[in-house]
Amino acid sequence: MSELTSRERELVALGAAMGSNCVPCVEYHIRESQRTGLTDLEISAAIELADKVRQVPARKVREAAEKLVSKASGCTEESGKGGSCETQPPGGMKPGMMSQMMDACCDSNQPAKAVSPSEKEAASYSTTSAENKCC
Repeated sequence: MSELTSRERELVALGAAMGSNCVPCVEYHIRESQRTGLTDLEISAAIELADKVRQVPARKVREAAEKLVSKASGCTEESGKGGSCETQPPGGMKPGMMSQMMDACCDSNQPAKAVSPSEKEAASYSTTSAENKCC
């Protein structure tokens, strides 16, 4: 890796951090990218590209999962598009509850609330501590 500049190494590391969904790694490599002299515009472009690359396998996994569910339930692709194979929420879950949960989970303006002991432990992990380093 000695042939790469420090800026190039940080762009690669930031892309890898995005691809692995590692928030502490992303935070660390954004700071390091800024220290190497990369502009916020360059860093944002790298983040956008990494996110596009990351979405491809996520989409493929979802498509594969949907096909498996369709096969298991006897639905065909045509019937799935035509609406004869409706998606049902998991047992005991009211319609719309899952999307409300996902909206609450993914709302970057709302802090996560620790509920269970394991969630409290996870919430106590600070990604801003001086000792926090990537990987």
